[in-house]
Amino acid sequence: MKVNTQSVNFNADKKLIAFIQKRMDKLDQFYDKVIQSDVYLKLDNTSQKENKIFEARVSVPGDSIVVKKQCKTFEEGADSAAASIERQLKKRKEKLRAHI
Repeated sequence: MKVNTQSVNFNADKKLIAFIQKRMDKLDQFYDKVIQSDVYLKLDNTSQKENKIFEARVSVPGDSIVVKKQCKTFEEGADSAAASIERQLKKRKEKLRAHI
């Protein structure tokens, strides 16, 4: 799957981008018709520890799934967002099976 990663107000290192690519590639196991995903990494200018925002938009035929998570690290955000997208893709697949 093609993953477009954009980091806002900072430069993401290659390890983080590779981790996100690997995590998003696992979504193909649950729904094989995923077209692409756009990932936005943002730093929130607050004094809180949870100042990293991970936003993912996964494009599937006829729709797109958007998930936004705010966590302490981008890796934690990627894991929780991917788990949420995974649940939504499974639910979508079940609905399509019910119509057939």
